[in-house]
Amino acid sequence: MRGRIALAMIAALALLGGCRKSAPDRVRAEDYSSFFLWAGVRPQPVVAEAKELYILDGEVQRESGSALVPLRASVPRHPDKRLWLVVRAARLDWGPGVWRKLERDLGQWQAYGLQLDFDASTPGLADYARFLKELRARLPARYKLSVTGLMDWSANADPAALAQLAGVVDEVVVQSYQGTETIPGYDRYLARLARVPVPHKVALVQGGQWREPPGLRVDPLFRGYVVFLVNPG
Repeated sequence: MRGRIALAMIAALALLGGCRKSAPDRVRAEDYSSFFLWAGVRPQPVVAEAKELYILDGEVQRESGSALVPLRASVPRHPDKRLWLVVRAARLDWGPGVWRKLERDLGQWQAYGLQLDFDASTPGLADYARFLKELRARLPARYKLSVTGLMDWSANADPAALAQLAGVVDEVVVQSYQGTETIPGYDRYLARLARVPVPHKVALVQGGQWREPPGLRVDPLFRGYVVFLVNPG
């Protein structure tokens, strides 16, 4: 009787262990070296150890495209890290003031490159690519150009629209989360990430659920992860 009970307990523990193993992991910032640092998010110890930082500088607001509204009180100093200056944009018809401040901030930051965070829909990707071509032409050649992207681009975008990104942007950082939660079904989207014809990374949210999809590491243009930091609690 005791033997049967012991076997039953072992089987139950094995089943529980299997359930835990099958559950997605939580994104631990300590396991990564590239991070988004957004306005209002307090720096964490991982920032000091980071190799690469994407820091929000300001935004072009929907109400006016004439100004780059600053969201940082000071110039970040990280000479030992690859530093991307991020601009959040709600519109793309930028006035001269945006371009002037953008070039000035890039120089003051001693930035590696510029990242544009704009919610370009999949049907509107071709129009967005045309704007990015103009941006690349205005951007001094010493700066790299990065953009955030939707997972839906890789799954459903017109191949001709995706092709327009090649030779214009240096990377696409595909967002796998909305707010502070991982988007359900991300593995189905990322299974087609290789359709994006430029180097690409996957953005994860700190504390969000995540399990690396099979085959992602063998994608020749996959360049790793960027973790969006959030305030604890």
